[in-house]
Amino acid sequence: MIIYDAENQVLGRLCSVIAKRLLNGEKIAVVNCEKAVLAGRPRSTTDKYLHKYSRGDAIKGPFFPKQPELILRRTVRGMLPWDRTRGRNAYKNLKVYVGIPSELQGKNFEKTAFNASRLKCSYITLGDVSLALGVKKRW
Repeated sequence: MIIYDAENQVLGRLCSVIAKRLLNGEKIAVVNCEKAVLAGRPRSTTDKYLHKYSRGDAIKGPFFPKQPELILRRTVRGMLPWDRTRGRNAYKNLKVYVGIPSELQGKNFEKTAFNASRLKCSYITLGDVSLALGVKKRW
């Protein structure tokens, strides 16, 4: 099992690496998902996610998550061939955690190459986006 630490990692770049490895048949766990970073102006980013969450019907959908771990899973799902069994089976091999669970403490974590400290623009964390969507803080 490969364990990624999402702290200070750009969300889209991290998810594209994860999606590619999932399609290769690997099992992946992501920890500290609430500390993943979304590049861009914080106000426009939260407005974009608020629009995604509030659009549609409460019964028929489309349904978009508020919790940071579910937003990261949904982002990875968008990068997989969801309409094929290969993509759905790959998606089942992904585990995402808020913080670091006790069974994964003390293990080696991988980081992707693109760190948020290299960004030249403003950014917001996934946890802050979730708080703007109305989630109670659990981390």
